Amino acid sequence: MNAALELQGVHKSFDGNPALVDAFFSAAWGEVHALLGENGAGKSSLMNMVCGLYAPDTGSIKIDGRAVTVDGPLAARGLGVGMVHQHFKLVATMSVAENILLGHGKGGWRRSLRSVRGEIAGIGARIGFTIDPDARIDTLSVSEQQRVEIIKAMIGGAKILILDEPTAVLTDDESAGLLTQLRLFAQSGACIVLITHKLREVFSHADRVTVMRGGQTVDAGRKPSDFTPEKLSALMVGEARVYQIGEHLPPGQVRLELKQLSARRDNGAVALDRLNLQLRGGQVYGLAGVGGNGQAELAEVLMGIRAPKSGVLELEGGPVPPASSGRLRRHGVAHVPAERYLYGLAGDLTVMENFVITHLKDGRFGAWGWTDRRAFERETDAAIAAHNIQGARAATRARLLSGGNAQKLVLARELSGEPGVLVAHSPTRGLDVRACAAVHRALREASRAGTAVLLISEDLDEVLSVADRIGVINRGRIVREYDAPADRQEIGRFMVGHA
Repeated sequence: MNAALELQGVHKSFDGNPALVDAFFSAAWGEVHALLGENGAGKSSLMNMVCGLYAPDTGSIKIDGRAVTVDGPLAARGLGVGMVHQHFKLVATMSVAENILLGHGKGGWRRSLRSVRGEIAGIGARIGFTIDPDARIDTLSVSEQQRVEIIKAMIGGAKILILDEPTAVLTDDESAGLLTQLRLFAQSGACIVLITHKLREVFSHADRVTVMRGGQTVDAGRKPSDFTPEKLSALMVGEARVYQIGEHLPPGQVRLELKQLSARRDNGAVALDRLNLQLRGGQVYGLAGVGGNGQAELAEVLMGIRAPKSGVLELEGGPVPPASSGRLRRHGVAHVPAERYLYGLAGDLTVMENFVITHLKDGRFGAWGWTDRRAFERETDAAIAAHNIQGARAATRARLLSGGNAQKLVLARELSGEPGVLVAHSPTRGLDVRACAAVHRALREASRAGTAVLLISEDLDEVLSVADRIGVINRGRIVREYDAPADRQEIGRFMVGHA
């Protein structure tokens, strides 16, 4: 019998950086096949080839035993492939039926709407989904929106259904219900590819499992029962290695403490669940975890752009009302955001304007209403030289800098005020090796100068190579803490939810 989906020898690079290296995958009709791996393993990139978003540099794709070229999402749909992405592609102000009609409607609007309503009801009855076709998307829960995406793919003719982290924002009960319904769809003769990092889902609902790490397939097509949770965790994160990060100094006083902090995502789901965390001066605290476990929301709370639902934030022993970026900055909290061009820099302003903007109120460059432009230029030039911001002058537009040099500018500005706390969220995302090393060096030097550094990163190697103390975040809580050096595999087990 032909495999439903088969990929062989797939290579893919982005801007010269390899994302997939000789990757392979095979899934059969009638099964739920789990594609497992930590962040950056290549899971989504590989499946994006199948749904037509990327083209492989080399390698082959077969569907039902036939070699195919998938030159776009429409071609994928014509081949019976549907993919439900992590971020839903729905129009919030339109109804369920209208959203599905946008992608698959034929004939007149009213006639098509009647047809789509009937198809929604038929598919819902077949696999156990109950969805009101006339409900507006923005009135539905996250799990209901996920069901809409699945029904949309099935109405489009999907027999191979790929789901990218489908339970990332669902409760345990919602996750179990969704996975059970997907098994029913597979048993009807379809093929389900479940991209996940959650071991419990693999053991409870998958027929076979393939593991990827670092863009390569490291184990393929075996039954979950052939593994223990520990073995799968080791395959995901790799063998333990020794990380050299220099001398660990005794930690200083507590500069920032979070007590029982809770926060919700934009869709109302729990993001932080009574999280407790202490940051000490002279220490890099690395927060390790698989994406989607509350890291982004924690960074936003500490940036003052997300209000927590409950809990206390204390700086230097005193409580500080959160949800005010200005107040947090006045209390010595600096930020290196994950989205540097969204939150960190104004691209159309100059390097100098971006560098001095956070000091306009503190009197460093003169009184409000009168500022010393020569001091602007002098300190900007000094920062460019000290941080080796290549291709930059004071008058250069920030948007003209490379990613690495833009990040160096953000770091130079945030560290220029000698902050008590520095929150660095994914500070090396998208940077080359040399730029990464420069960022890591700056974080270490800041901690040695007495700053409490919080490094939030989905790259476990980055955390292990920079941090003095490591916390593991899972489902919005710190579930384990370690002093460096720490065991990579043990951390990996707690990241994915198994000891």
